[in-house]
Order: sequence, then structure tokens, then C-alpha cells
Amino acid sequence: MDGPASGATSADEHGATAGASVAATEFGLKGPRGWAFRGIDVDAAAGSLVAIEGPSGSGRTCLLLALTGRMKPSEGTARVGGMRLPKQLTAVRRMSALAHVPGVTELDPALTVAEHLREQALLQRRFDGTLRGLLRTPAERRAEASLRIDAALAAAGLDTETLPKGSRTSVRDLERLEALRLSLALALISRPRLIGVDDTDLKLADAERAEIWAQLRTVADAGTTVVAVCSEAPEGAVVVSTAPVNTTNDTAKETADALAEARRA
Repeated sequence: MDGPASGATSADEHGATAGASVAATEFGLKGPRGWAFRGIDVDAAAGSLVAIEGPSGSGRTCLLLALTGRMKPSEGTARVGGMRLPKQLTAVRRMSALAHVPGVTELDPALTVAEHLREQALLQRRFDGTLRGLLRTPAERRAEASLRIDAALAAAGLDTETLPKGSRTSVRDLERLEALRLSLALALISRPRLIGVDDTDLKLADAERAEIWAQLRTVADAGTTVVAVCSEAPEGAVVVSTAPVNTTNDTAKETADALAEARRA
């Protein structure tokens, strides 16, 4: 599971998060087998809903990983939350979080919803190196973790009371939309300035797609910038289109390599 975004979030005492602007010019990433993506231009203000639109295998996931600091670009310029890529790759990684990225943030089917949430809250506590965090009592830390979890669930639109066994429901028993909402909630626990979501509309019915896009727009409206991979962008989103420019037709392999690298990061 991708670790929490630590050290670079900007949240007030009520938990509101300041989003990160995303700008890129002639952005590209090349691997041993050719270009994963190339010539990408983005200009999105903080709190935007950005849709990376394109067919499967067109470098969408690689672009998502590059914009969230998980992959080093090969050409072009980019700034995320004022941080330059690739020079400040680590800083961008710390201010961002990933949701629903196969091979990077996969849910453990054997764990329950509650176990996933507790684990992510514990990770967030571990990476919170602020003086305020260190001075909290155990009771205050538990209360803070509970507040973060509740806020993240609400932002993701996941009501655990509606699940078959409540928060004790195993991930393997979740519907696809419920699992996507859980993954989103886990990413939101760290209160990132930017959240990246892969395969947003994959295997969802039309009504379910509308639901998740509405939820992601709510997250963006609350301040957190959302960058989401999809096959078809929703109306009103900042659209970034990827095109299959890899003449060796090995973009899928580049994506697999990128996921392996992101998992090690």
C-alpha cells in the first residue's frame, strides 16, 4: 500500500487541505522500449478535477505516477504545488497520495475495512514528525486517528454501516465501487494536497461512474486536487489526453515497469 503523504500537506486546524496546482509543458517519459507518454501539456489550478483520458496502454498510469512524484520524467517541465519536477520529486511524492493503483495501492482481500483504515491511520501517525504530533498523549492520538478516518470516509462517500458486516466486512466481499471508495478514503487519511486515482471508470456501470465522478468532484471542491485516469472524462474536468506514440507498441510494458518502480519507492 502506498505510504501516507507526510511532511508536505497543508491543513488548517479543521482539517481543510490546500490543493496543489499542476502545470506541465512538453512533459514526457521514455523507457528502454520507447516513450510511455510524450508532449503532455497541463494547466490546472489547485482544487481542480483533472482527467487523464485515453485508451488502455496509452501511458495514462505512467503519467499519473510522474505527476505524483513516483516516476522521473525524461523531458519537459512540470510544477506540482510549486515544486519542480524532476528536481523536487520527493517533495511532490510527500504532498500527494495514490488510490486504486494496481500493484501499488492494492487492497488486501483478507483484511477488513476497519483493519485497512486502522493500518493507514497508524502509518500516518508514524510519518507525522511534527512537534505537535509528538507531544500528543496516546488518547489524543487515538482521537485524532478516529477523526481522520471519519473525515476520510465521509469525503470518499463510504458509509460502513451499509456494508454487509459493517466495518468488519472483508475487502473480498466489497462491490467494485465500494472498494474504490475505500481506496480513496485510505489515500485521504493523510490529507494530501493532490490525490491520484487510477482506472477510475474501469468495469463500472454508467450510474456508478456518475457516482464516483461526483464524489471526486466533491473532494476537489473541498480543496484537494484530484488527478484521475479514465477512458472517458466527465464534463467540466480539466482533460489531459494521452496518445499511443510508442511505435514499438510496448507502452503496456513501460507501465508495468513503472508500477514495479513505484512499488519500491
